[in-house]
Amino acid sequence: MAEDNSYESMLCVKPEVHVYRIPPRASNRGYRAADWKLDEPAWSGRLKITAKGKMAYIKLEDKNTGESFAQAPIEQYPGSVVESVTDSSRYFVIRIEDGNGRHAFIGLGFADRGDSFDFNVALQDHFKWVKQEGELAKQQASESTAPKLDLSLKEGQTIKISIGNIKKKDAGGAKARPMSGGLLPPPPGAKPGGLIPPPGGQQTAPPVQTNPGEHPLLCQTSFCKNTFTQH
Repeated sequence: MAEDNSYESMLCVKPEVHVYRIPPRASNRGYRAADWKLDEPAWSGRLKITAKGKMAYIKLEDKNTGESFAQAPIEQYPGSVVESVTDSSRYFVIRIEDGNGRHAFIGLGFADRGDSFDFNVALQDHFKWVKQEGELAKQQASESTAPKLDLSLKEGQTIKISIGNIKKKDAGGAKARPMSGGLLPPPPGAKPGGLIPPPGGQQTAPPVQTNPGEHPLLCQTSFCKNTFTQH
């Protein structure tokens, strides 16, 4: 999406500033406000700082009519368009343009240090944003042009998976699953309802004490009658 440069935002407004004529700059030192006639400003009016896209603009205009006095387009800050003086934080030198390629340097002064501080911060914040936007655009451009890693399988390619330490269980050694109620199923050959025979295939019964002369197998309990056969 292309950046919309038609929208102009307001960054800062100061109702009263002063403009001074300044002498030519000495080559061996910076500008000094003390060299200006601070009690005789060449013009006084309102200052606005606006932003349009990446550009910032210092606009000087009549505080009553809004008529433009001068304008200074700024591409970067700090830079040659706005320069601080060496002896005060309330005065700056700015480069103004008339729109026809001509430019001039004038002195700009604020009556209050708070106003000059706001002027400085407004420009710093705007160009900090411009820098961040530029870095983000470069990052997005490098990501879009970087080759993408293709992890898809080509025709005829297969994936081999090796899983170790897995032992197969012997199908014949599987334990019998207990039946409902916790009882094991009867062994092969057992009659339904019968008792499980002891090892060796022989059935034994506990000895029964009888009275002399009574047949040992003819006990009178129902258990004996139903279990054993009379001889």
